[in-house]
Amino acid sequence: MNIYQKSIQLKERKRGFHLITSEITQAFPEIRGLNAGICQVFIQHTSASLSINENADPTVRADFEMYFNKAVPENDPDYLHDYEGSDDMPAHLKAALLGSSVTIPVRNGRLALGTWQGIYLCEHRNYGGPRNIIITAWGE
Repeated sequence: MNIYQKSIQLKERKRGFHLITSEITQAFPEIRGLNAGICQVFIQHTSASLSINENADPTVRADFEMYFNKAVPENDPDYLHDYEGSDDMPAHLKAALLGSSVTIPVRNGRLALGTWQGIYLCEHRNYGGPRNIIITAWGE
């Protein structure tokens, strides 16, 4: 069994849903050494999240942003936590709904994503800053 781990920092991105699959695979060539295994991608933040979804049509990512903004609106007077602005508490709620990690099988040295699947960085803040990611892969 081989275990690999690396921390990377993603550049700051505007609010929205961004494909980061190629950044993950380029930053973590160790995956190529695994014939069969698992790769976990974890984000070290509470106001951004990760997800796997459609990688071809950018309107899907725009629709994700629209849906989550409707489902978890800003400026709700019931929010108590608003120290960092009106997008702060909604960002935490969106991150909790989507999650902080994705787990992907590794097959023949590649992430075994489906044809139309990609890894999303889900940036829920207007100015979230760079995001720290830990990638861990294990297998044979």
